[in-house]
Amino acid sequence: MIASTSAMAAHAREHGYAVPAVNVLDDISLRAVVAAAVEASAPLIVQISVKTVKQLGTELTTTTFRLAAQDAPIPVALHLDHCPDRAVISDVVAAGWSSVLFDASDRDLADAERETCEVVAQAHAAGVDVESEIENIVGVEDGVGSDVALHAYSVEQLADIAKRTGVDLLAPQLGTAHGQYKARPVLLPDRVRRLAELVDIPIVLHGGTGLTAEDFHAFIAAGVSKINISTAVKMAYMKAAADHLDVARAKDKWDPPTMFRQIQGAVTEAIATHIEWFGATGHAAGALAAGVGR
Repeated sequence: MIASTSAMAAHAREHGYAVPAVNVLDDISLRAVVAAAVEASAPLIVQISVKTVKQLGTELTTTTFRLAAQDAPIPVALHLDHCPDRAVISDVVAAGWSSVLFDASDRDLADAERETCEVVAQAHAAGVDVESEIENIVGVEDGVGSDVALHAYSVEQLADIAKRTGVDLLAPQLGTAHGQYKARPVLLPDRVRRLAELVDIPIVLHGGTGLTAEDFHAFIAAGVSKINISTAVKMAYMKAAADHLDVARAKDKWDPPTMFRQIQGAVTEAIATHIEWFGATGHAAGALAAGVGR
């Protein structure tokens, strides 16, 4: 079932788990993550980067997702990840995606709040949820973001702006970063706990790849109910492809469908592990019963 991002994340918060929000690159990785979620009977958010949707096109991306998700016995949402580009947001809102992340972390506070209000009005008119990021989560992902902390605000400021703009999900800086960690991050689950006391909307953890099961459990206990995973997919995808090509080169035997199956299996395995860590296994039926469909 094609589902509401915010409704799934709200169900997760109520029941003490986090929905896996997984970035995919193509139909191979899309089928792989859906297969992992179906096997675990877990709700799933499929995320698409701006770079990917521009490469594949909104129509092809939307159609491929619908075909992969429409008969799945689990709720699956389609989410546009980290998008500062209002034109791309307009495109996917018109296409009926479940949700968008309007990344206004490159704007000053006044502009970020004003434009977020505009995006919320546009998206809500079409039945699309909005995730908000106004203080930047460090790291560059698919060409979006910064390795420098440009904007940081107090928990009270974040909560007040979330209420004024009417966003459906909130992505604060929690000590994590996009990409691979070079050193152990200083994590901030207490910041989640303080936010959860001030706002009644799902809180999102970005930069999940590389954290431990214990890290995830601490964030979920504090109130996180959507966790983003992207780098783990890319690593599993590329390493499986590289391993296959090494063997193909040695044997001089070239069979792309075999490589695609190997990639799909590797991505499915990687995401299955994260689903277990997030405590999402077995929650699909409960999410469906709670009415997360769109």
